[in-house]
Amino acid sequence: MPWKKSKGIMVLAMVLALLVLATACGKSDEAGKGPAGGSDGKAQTVYLNGAGASFPYPLYSKWISEYNKVAPHVNIDYQSIGSGGGIKGIIEETVDFAGSDAPMKDEQMARARGEIIHIPTVIGAVVITYNLEGVNTGLKLTPEVIGNIFLGKIKKWNDPAITAINPGVELPDKEIAVVHRSDGSGTTNIFTDYLSSTSPEWKEKVGTGTAVEWPVGIGAKGNEGVAGTVKQTPGGIGYVELAYAVQNQLPYAFIKNLAGKFVEPTLDTTTAAAAGAVASMPEDMRVSIVNAPGENAYPIAGFTYLLLYKEQMDRNKGTELAKFLWWAVHDGEAFAKDLLYAPLPENVRQRVEARIKEINYQGEPLFK
Repeated sequence: MPWKKSKGIMVLAMVLALLVLATACGKSDEAGKGPAGGSDGKAQTVYLNGAGASFPYPLYSKWISEYNKVAPHVNIDYQSIGSGGGIKGIIEETVDFAGSDAPMKDEQMARARGEIIHIPTVIGAVVITYNLEGVNTGLKLTPEVIGNIFLGKIKKWNDPAITAINPGVELPDKEIAVVHRSDGSGTTNIFTDYLSSTSPEWKEKVGTGTAVEWPVGIGAKGNEGVAGTVKQTPGGIGYVELAYAVQNQLPYAFIKNLAGKFVEPTLDTTTAAAAGAVASMPEDMRVSIVNAPGENAYPIAGFTYLLLYKEQMDRNKGTELAKFLWWAVHDGEAFAKDLLYAPLPENVRQRVEARIKEINYQGEPLFK
């Protein structure tokens, strides 16, 4: 019958229409795939894992948050586990990058699968804080006095070596109570590096490290432990990071620098220390900047580094890591001062740019 024939034609037409639609959708899905295999034209998400130094953690957290606005497809995680843990992680390749307040030693570098690049990010200062009733920020200390206090050779606050450089300051006839870190830390590395560079006796007897055998004093964990113990101990003296001292309104000493000036620890005098040390900075940027030259240079300072392999094993990860580092030492530096970190001086940043351009995958540079 005619109506049956008409119905058959309609069914056939619907089937053909569905086939055309399915084919079109398939082509649309194919066209919508991004260059890295993502969907809807978006780049594939890349995950970067880092761990290490606790000192720069607030800044790195801010960087990661801000960078996610620029590159939402890059998911970065940084765990604050200490410089030693970061170095261990990069050697064993359990992380893509690591943070350390101390540059890696030669023997640590030798255990890595290949060359590790050190990228200075910001500069930290270590201040000497104390608990002396009526004596506010500004107590003057020389390298010789600091060394002898922490060696246990100067035992009282009214010792002639201290009173001579603080005329007009009422210093009590009170025992000095030394407080130091009980845990391994980059802060201790910077402080003991300073002591080793200014006191031959300290260098010979104690040396430099994230943890050392202290001649005198009591140990406390973290900046908060040292600060808390000093505050609770009349006559106490210890060392903490500048950012921690400022945030917690702790008194701190002015230190005599290499140029003979008593310098207040500030972000500007810390940056000046890095600028003064760049002339002697080796190509790999593993450098000590304690007791640096320059009239305005604060003498107890050090870089904090991000560590990564020069030759990356994953092209996508390596590319995104290089891009993040470039952003960090340019746009990211703008966030440093508000969080009480000293930004890189321009002459150091230029050296960093050259190192970032060396990051490669199978010999091909990843940042162009």
